[in-house]
Amino acid sequence: MVAIQHSGDRRASARCFIVESGGRAPAVGQNIPFRISPMLATLQEAPFHKANWVYEEKYDGVRILAYKEGRQVTLISRNAVNRTSSYPEIATAVATLSVNTILLDGEVVVFDAGNVSRFKLLQQGLGERQYAVFDCLYANGRDLREETLSERRKYLEKYVKPSRHILLSKRLDINGLKAFQLSKRRGLEGLVAKNNLSKYATGRSSQWIKVKINQEQEFVIGGFTKPGGSRHYFGALLLGWYRQQKLEYAGKVGTGFNEKSLETLYVKLNKLIQTESPFAEDIGEKDAVFVSPMLVAQISFTEWTKEGKLRHPVYLGLRDDKAASQVGSK
Repeated sequence: MVAIQHSGDRRASARCFIVESGGRAPAVGQNIPFRISPMLATLQEAPFHKANWVYEEKYDGVRILAYKEGRQVTLISRNAVNRTSSYPEIATAVATLSVNTILLDGEVVVFDAGNVSRFKLLQQGLGERQYAVFDCLYANGRDLREETLSERRKYLEKYVKPSRHILLSKRLDINGLKAFQLSKRRGLEGLVAKNNLSKYATGRSSQWIKVKINQEQEFVIGGFTKPGGSRHYFGALLLGWYRQQKLEYAGKVGTGFNEKSLETLYVKLNKLIQTESPFAEDIGEKDAVFVSPMLVAQISFTEWTKEGKLRHPVYLGLRDDKAASQVGSK
């Protein structure tokens, strides 16, 4: 039997564990001696093929580092927020792995009927959540960050057996161009290409490359328009992204909402209303209501217009695993 213990602090320093029912802390030698930020892929527009690279399915979910120390598990998001209590079924699944200590890197996802991960399903609490694991950074007292990706994958496959709530990241074709075409046919968000000889390095890296198929990106909410007709709460969200510390206007999104999401989002926006526009330029919206640029929205769209605005954008949900200041250029 396992139980979850909570603390009030949501940051990574908080202790939120899966432990034996007696509530004991990890024994000596069961601690992972470091906490890290995840390795991040660099966006590239065109697919490619290179020797000694592997090509994995790109997941559309929430990035999570899972620390298992004895029977104690802590789940940490990419912005260092403790998410153990947010995904208790994932924490329990990691706790049952037959390894004393392990640090995993992966994505919490929900798959649709076509076995494609969808952030909107995860954000709306629809479907069964799973932890798609793609890296192993520490196992049974051994720091693996200086090992190659191919070596770390061996440890991952040795200690992590697929179960109801845990799966290993799916490798695509060994040829990067064929892998991209396969991803496109399946309707995936994209793929992630990784240098099989690379070490694990915190932060953005050219050794991991993401190539997107469907246009989907995070944007900062800088305001909203007033509702019209039978619409309640607000009409559209005003979106932006940061370039050289200035919030550039990217257009507005008025689709992808239902009555519940309109109300929930309006309550959050109403607390952030301010008189001055957060955007670097005049956006030309006479009835705009501006807000402090604190909230990050996930948006899908078909393309960028020549004026630098989004074409056919659709709101997918809010992201709380990425700070607004980190939302960079397209």
